[in-house]
Amino acid sequence: MDEALRTLEHEFRSEPGSFLMQLRGDLRWDRDAFSRLERSLREVCERTQAAEDLPRWLAEGYYQVATEVPDWTSHPDFPRPEPGEYYAACIERLSDLADWFFRGWHAYIEPHTWPEL
Repeated sequence: MDEALRTLEHEFRSEPGSFLMQLRGDLRWDRDAFSRLERSLREVCERTQAAEDLPRWLAEGYYQVATEVPDWTSHPDFPRPEPGEYYAACIERLSDLADWFFRGWHAYIEPHTWPEL
């Protein structure tokens, strides 16, 4: 299994050190862990956009991050040390990547460069 898939498997299982574990368990947004997750989500979207069949664990994981991360972080008491625009951009990115994963194409005009968050 390659690095992007290993990263997603680690994340989707909410293993120690994963972005999702820190977010859910510690109420902590780890910016570096989010970047690893986002880059891996994007890489897998690129590689699977023409696929007819997608593994269920991947589909469940993309759905989880697109739906649960916004829910977990929307509480007014969730700690947000970064500017609000950063979190909004991250949530939008997760939604865009899930949309790309499930549709097989993203909504942006090519050539599109995904800015780092």
